[in-house]
Amino acid sequence: MLSPMARSLLSAAALLLVLAGCAPADDSDATPTPGATGLTCGKDQLQTKTAGKLTIATDNPAYEPWFKDNKPENGQGFESAVAYAVAEKLGYAKSDVTWVRVTFNNAIAPGPKQFDFDVNQFSITEDRKKAVDFSAPYYLVRQTVIALKSSKIAGATTMAALKDAKLGAQVGTTSYQAITDLIKPSTQPQVYNSNDDAKKALQNGQIDGLVVDLPTAFFMTAAELEGGVIVGQLPQVGVPEQFGLVLDKGSSLTGCVTQAVDQLRGAGTLTTLEKEWLTSSAGARELT
Repeated sequence: MLSPMARSLLSAAALLLVLAGCAPADDSDATPTPGATGLTCGKDQLQTKTAGKLTIATDNPAYEPWFKDNKPENGQGFESAVAYAVAEKLGYAKSDVTWVRVTFNNAIAPGPKQFDFDVNQFSITEDRKKAVDFSAPYYLVRQTVIALKSSKIAGATTMAALKDAKLGAQVGTTSYQAITDLIKPSTQPQVYNSNDDAKKALQNGQIDGLVVDLPTAFFMTAAELEGGVIVGQLPQVGVPEQFGLVLDKGSSLTGCVTQAVDQLRGAGTLTTLEKEWLTSSAGARELT
């Protein structure tokens, strides 16, 4: 049997052990741990094509308003600005970025890539995911009303101004859904088998306006429709088409690039860039 003094000494020793177990460990020699996402995305940890550099690709030519003057390196245009914003999040200065030109089809074809990521209005699809990786979406495609300058709706600034318009869209598309669900015109919208058929109807004066996605609107009004104008963008409807950055299949960079895109979205940066380059500069105002 232990004496009272011995029992006191043992109790004191046990208390010290408990306190020692609760005390914070000395982590001065501990290895730094990644953030909550489990990713280490510092510039020094990323395995890019060239150490210390970030190689970004796009097509040639690179069209406005996604790029400016076919010079992706100038940081102007929506996608150029997004690319540099992602680079900055990953720790790369503008001088650390190298641009290369890769055709659209080659970028999404199977096989090793000559870039770290490619930005070129790539829609995220399950079929393409079999050959390449995608980042989180940096742009949700908006539906847009286009018309001829001579149309009665060419100067419309609100959806209410479209109520009495005769509108058209391709059958089975979110463009048609935008007409029926958002604009709700008094006249039954016209349905066409293709955007080419709808474009001809617009040219022939059979409809006042045509609803297409914004990238198609930019192309049609710039290259296909003489006197074509963008009336404005509509609010989001349904499940939108999404644009993502393309990376090599299984790329070690995919997680970090996705994290950067998510951070830019969370901070409101993507919305700011969209308004700057796709709404204001490009004349694709938002219809209210």
